[in-house]
Amino acid sequence: MAADLSHLKISREPLNRYGSLEGLIQGIRAHRLLDLNAERWRRAHPGGTFDEWREAAHRCLLEGLHYDPGPLDLRAEVLSKEDRPGFTLEHVAFNTTPWIRVEGYFLLPKNVEYPVPGLVVFHAWGGPMWFGKDRIVSQDRDHPVLRKHREKCYSGKYLADEFAKQGYAVIVIDAHHFGPRAPRGLNGIPEDADPWSWTEEEYGPMGRRLFELFYLGVKELTWAGATWMGLTYWDDSRCVDYLIGRQEVDSTRIGCTGLSGGAMRTNVMAALERRISASVSVCFMTTGDYQQVYNVAGAVGTYCHLPGVWDRLDLPDLTIMAAPSASMVISNSEDEMFPREGQLEAARQIQQGYAWAGCPEQFSHVYLPKDHCYDVELQQIAFDWFDRHLKGDKGQRDR
Repeated sequence: MAADLSHLKISREPLNRYGSLEGLIQGIRAHRLLDLNAERWRRAHPGGTFDEWREAAHRCLLEGLHYDPGPLDLRAEVLSKEDRPGFTLEHVAFNTTPWIRVEGYFLLPKNVEYPVPGLVVFHAWGGPMWFGKDRIVSQDRDHPVLRKHREKCYSGKYLADEFAKQGYAVIVIDAHHFGPRAPRGLNGIPEDADPWSWTEEEYGPMGRRLFELFYLGVKELTWAGATWMGLTYWDDSRCVDYLIGRQEVDSTRIGCTGLSGGAMRTNVMAALERRISASVSVCFMTTGDYQQVYNVAGAVGTYCHLPGVWDRLDLPDLTIMAAPSASMVISNSEDEMFPREGQLEAARQIQQGYAWAGCPEQFSHVYLPKDHCYDVELQQIAFDWFDRHLKGDKGQRDR
């Protein structure tokens, strides 16, 4: 029998449904256990503690990544250095697994007293896929598709640069399938593909070809026994390893932030990585049921594909798992990717979860009439949040 989700009233018209199979999908969703959703778990275990729930939820999410490369030597190196206004930009490289070596940018603020707090800053998923870290770190060159992306998402600013200017040491890498980590030599993409050399008109078809390959990549990872989010989480966690390995960084004051798909990476990082003391997630928070009846195709990307997780956990549980780490969730009310009702319900659940953990002041929900962006006003709100929790006297709480 089809599930009845008619009680989920949304103020916008659904952006996509599943046609004649909609009832089938809702029927499957109705039979989800969601036994590790924080609210449901508390009702089922009236004598249970927050720590007991978090341990079970943490184990479910970690196992659901289907990927664990184990410990390794980063073998980190600095490839080059450049002076920038307010910070030094280092081009660095390090291992994230025995079979993956990534290049990234390390931004070290000038005229500060070391050690300083560190941030892992994530680029968004949507946007020019041939570029990843270069979307949010300035170079000695630019590209029209990057300028348009910055104007739309970041008020024209380079997000990582802005945090470095605020006194944070920042690490940025490309996600798998983005930037230099994009596949080459298939689907008409040459082995020596260089997006910097393309005009905006040339970039269009090459961008579409790369996007078309994304779900081939998902299938390849599945066949290899992994998930995109699993590979990505462990890459991101190695960024924390890199930060704490730098003597200029205070290893007890580490945070992370990102927009959209970068916000989902933030949610997962804050949930699993106990060395994260503070986070700001921008434009990726809702509940599963509200999202399903409104917009799955436009918002639920590959980073969400975790079999064995979403029948037990819901998205707000990721942020609840982060407690007592300081978590800010920014959900813009005019963001058409997510239903307003789902955003507000998720925030309610997270606030209750933080109260259950005994630290309600460690969570903040920002809800402003903006679209899908991390603009200068939101950047300032994030600066203030990180300053309070990473530069204040309290530093890292015992997690």
